[in-house]
Amino acid sequence: MALPTELGRPRSPFLLINPKAYLTGAAIKGFAIVADGLAAELDVDVVFTAQHVDLAAIAGATTNLIVAAQHLDPMGYGRGMGHILPEGVVQAGARAVVLNHAEHPLSLGELDAAMRRAEEVGLTTIVCADSIRQCRAVAQLDPAIVICEPTVNIGTGVMAVDDYICESTAAVKAVNPDILVVQGAGVGTGADVTRMIRLGADAAGTSSGLINADDRSFALRGMIEAVAQLRDERGV
Repeated sequence: MALPTELGRPRSPFLLINPKAYLTGAAIKGFAIVADGLAAELDVDVVFTAQHVDLAAIAGATTNLIVAAQHLDPMGYGRGMGHILPEGVVQAGARAVVLNHAEHPLSLGELDAAMRRAEEVGLTTIVCADSIRQCRAVAQLDPAIVICEPTVNIGTGVMAVDDYICESTAAVKAVNPDILVVQGAGVGTGADVTRMIRLGADAAGTSSGLINADDRSFALRGMIEAVAQLRDERGV
């Protein structure tokens, strides 16, 4: 049975952790457990993505994370060797799915079809976009969450400039103010998280900046504490 989509919709502000393929197996499960504990301790919603082979282990070991698949295919039961069945993603314990990342881009038709299938099985749709024009166009497809991040900055440790953060967030909100906006690329500290959210985003997204930190757990605590502080400032 599909999960209700609202179960995969985080409260703003929140944090999105995207380990990509940097971690797998026991390593990503252990890190997810750390994130799960901090999310509970500080009462912050955390979206945590994982490769499909790790979804069930992470979902089974955590209770506070919104576990998200890193992709799915717009297919149904039957033929589809090597593709990712949306129902399988749900049965593995995911509550959301990330689509159209710069490292796994989709055509407009593919993206729309994947989003509709995700919605059919109750998954929250999280869609990546690059330019401000792309952020606006993706918002027209009505995802629950848009990740705005300049492709040129991904994995470089260089954050987007203030103008991009403000303008891309505004472009999405102008289409639908209910869409949550994540600003990513180059986020590696609590200060980075604070900057993104204070500039108008609902969340910051982090990947290599967190995974490659000298003390990953310490860096993660700083990020989640930053979200908690911003939440308290807003009185939500």
